[in-house]
Amino acid sequence: MEASPALSRIGLAGLAVMGQNLALNIAEKGFPISVYNRTTSKVDETVDRAHNEGNLPLFGQYNPRDFVLSIQRPRSVIILVKAGAPVDQTIAALSAHMEPGDAIIDGGNEWYENTERRIAEATGRGLLYLGMGVSGGEEGARHGPSLMPGGSHQAYTNVQDILHKVAAQVQDGPCVTYIGEGGSGNFVKMVHNGIEYGDMQLISEAYDVLKNVGGLSNEELGEIFAEWNKGELESFLIEITADIFKVRDDLADGFLVDKLLDKTGMKGTGKWTVQQAAELSVAAPTIAASLDCRYLSGLKEEREKAEEALKQAGFKEEIGSVTSGIDKKRLIDDVRQALYASKICSYAQGMNLLRAKSVEKGWGLNLGELARIWKGGCIIRAVFLDRIKTAYQRNQSLPNLIVDPDFAKEMVQRQAAWRRVVGLAVSAGISTPGMCASLSYFDTYRRGRLPANLVQAQRDLFGAHTYERVDRPGAFHTEWTKLAQKSGSSVGALN
Repeated sequence: MEASPALSRIGLAGLAVMGQNLALNIAEKGFPISVYNRTTSKVDETVDRAHNEGNLPLFGQYNPRDFVLSIQRPRSVIILVKAGAPVDQTIAALSAHMEPGDAIIDGGNEWYENTERRIAEATGRGLLYLGMGVSGGEEGARHGPSLMPGGSHQAYTNVQDILHKVAAQVQDGPCVTYIGEGGSGNFVKMVHNGIEYGDMQLISEAYDVLKNVGGLSNEELGEIFAEWNKGELESFLIEITADIFKVRDDLADGFLVDKLLDKTGMKGTGKWTVQQAAELSVAAPTIAASLDCRYLSGLKEEREKAEEALKQAGFKEEIGSVTSGIDKKRLIDDVRQALYASKICSYAQGMNLLRAKSVEKGWGLNLGELARIWKGGCIIRAVFLDRIKTAYQRNQSLPNLIVDPDFAKEMVQRQAAWRRVVGLAVSAGISTPGMCASLSYFDTYRRGRLPANLVQAQRDLFGAHTYERVDRPGAFHTEWTKLAQKSGSSVGALN
């Protein structure tokens, strides 16, 4: 638009594609918005897009002062710049012109403690602050993301009407809710990304087994994933996977997916999730396995050399003997069930991490509501999130999704197929670390007694760490070595 209104309702600084798309989404919903970027060509580009995409009420500003002063009070400014130092620099440039009661909303993937530091700094200047997770990628930002705002409740209230219109819309409302105080919004987005790592790893393992054990072609894989997307596995990631298998290479023969280098990139949120799980003593083996696989995928040259070295050492692929006479139809159905059961374990781990952090920080996270706002817009959106929402609504203190009555039944029904897939993969020499980690998690969690008693005995022997007993209260210590020698000599005497 050419003529600027008296004042914009909101501002957005940081006009890479995510920033541009979110700004255009806000403008399209009828909220006049001012935009600013340090590189002014990005401002022009966004203004042009606003004009071309429906003459939207979006207004370019070319310096921090003009940008801030073009927004009505109490001002709300979204910043979408690279996490870390650039956020602090942007805040410094903008806050110089802001007044008490104005709010800064950081929409980047920021480490939650940085947000908590910035909240304290902003509060000292009378400013409000939100750290807001934004999921859905470029498409989501433009047409409806999942939003996870945490921090100042007043800052949220000031923009609630905008966020409700801009977020993805599902049957039970917009995919946004006030998450909680402090860095809770960023933390929830971080765990969302950790679950996403697990999901993607599990899907890649299903692909590996179907392709290399089942001998399925890309055309068949595309059809299978499209079919799976009509049932319990219906989700964004399954949908896009089906699409990926359909794309032919425009530079050579065959399908594009087969030409991609098998090295996975990462931005750090998966690593943060696993670190936080360790800090809080929460088992998250599926998410950790997905992270390990990304690290191993990066060792492409080493892996190629290892393949050669082990062949020379006499290693023989077992895959041929496993695949002969395989029942493809049954394998496909088994893999579907194994994928679903493994996914439940991955989500259970993420939810337990969120609960543990919520207890530590006093955030009061509503796990059912988090499942609800992930139903649309975001990368892990899936039909079964509705059932996760129901599970936590039914029992807010549910210790683990696996023991929810509905999910427990599903796990029991699928465990035979799950074990067949993992066993088959092990026999064929195909690594399924995510599915194995999920199955081990399930098998460990469901057993009333574990071999941890032996570990406790070892700890007591070499470190006098003491142990508890199952039959009486108190802490005990035993001189294991002396008693073993004594009993050894008495056994010797008997012989």
